Order: sequence, then C-alpha cells, then structure tokens
Amino acid sequence: MQEKKSCSCLTRRQFLLGTGGATATIILTGFLGYSEGKTVALQTSRYPRKKIAKLSDLKQDFPVPFRYPHDHYNCTDILIKLGVPAEDGVGPDRDVVAFNTLCTHMGGPLMGAYQNNHKVLGPCPFHLSMFDLTKRGIITTGSATQSLPQIMLEVKGDEIHAVGVMGLIFGFSDNMEIAGHQGGGR
Repeated sequence: MQEKKSCSCLTRRQFLLGTGGATATIILTGFLGYSEGKTVALQTSRYPRKKIAKLSDLKQDFPVPFRYPHDHYNCTDILIKLGVPAEDGVGPDRDVVAFNTLCTHMGGPLMGAYQNNHKVLGPCPFHLSMFDLTKRGIITTGSATQSLPQIMLEVKGDEIHAVGVMGLIFGFSDNMEIAGHQGGGR
C-alpha cells in the first residue's frame, strides 16, 4: 500500500480565493484614485467652448453639420436631436447629441449616413461599420473596434455649446494637436 503524502502547500485556487479580494481592492483603489475629478477636469479644460446651434432650431432626425474642435476635415461632426433619450444627451428630453463623422476603423465618411429608424450612423462605405448614437456612439456592426468620438455638449438657455471630445478623432494622435494637419484638410 502506498502512503499518502501530506502537503501543507497552498494550491493556486486556495491562494487566489484567499488573497484575490484584497489584491483586487488594492488595484481598483489605485486606478480610481488616479482618474478622479482633477485628472478629468485637466483633460477637458484643454478644449475650446464653441457655440454650435440653438436648441429651438433643431428638428428631430435632421443632422446639423459643424466642425469641432478645429476647422479641419477630420473634425467634421453632426449635432442631432434623436427624439429618444440618449446617454450623455442634453436638452429637456436628453435627446440632443453630437458625434464626429469619420469611422474609427479607417476614417470612412459617415456624413449623410444617419438612419433615423434605428438612431445609428452608418454603414461606413469602407467596411460597413455602424454606430448607435443613443449609446455614446458604440459600434453595433462592422470592423471598427472603437466608439465614435462624442462631442461633449452644454446647453445655456437656448444655446448649445461644444465643450470637449470623448474619444480620439480619426487621424489625430491628440485631438488638440493639429501639427501636420494644417490647411483645413480636404
């Protein structure tokens, strides 16, 4: 008969179950401390404040083109009143949003590709990517892997102002640096 050897070693499972909670707490606390208010405020304060439209002039499902944060082709955006509440939407019905109109995959033009029945922008003419405008421009189909850059909006009275960009505009390594992109684009 073989004798069973006794081992006082921890198994990997026992170790993870015993220390995993503490480790996760330390890691998450570190990340959350880094991304609190001061860091976010510092990043958004770099963007100019620009009046782009009047709330009273918007018609449901009729996109209004504008350029932000620069007068450059890659910064072509649309402002749209969706008629349904949207994440980060502004206005009394929280249904006014704005997005950049270049596909995040390869920069395909999405201007004129708004589908009001589904509240999506697309399909991109290059690889058929589509983006849900009610859910922060998340990709719904196609080759893109990133959401459309959403233009952050503020409403003061009847005026709508662009105040920042959430996401990286296609063709830029930094939304506020346009070195090498001078001349207004295409």
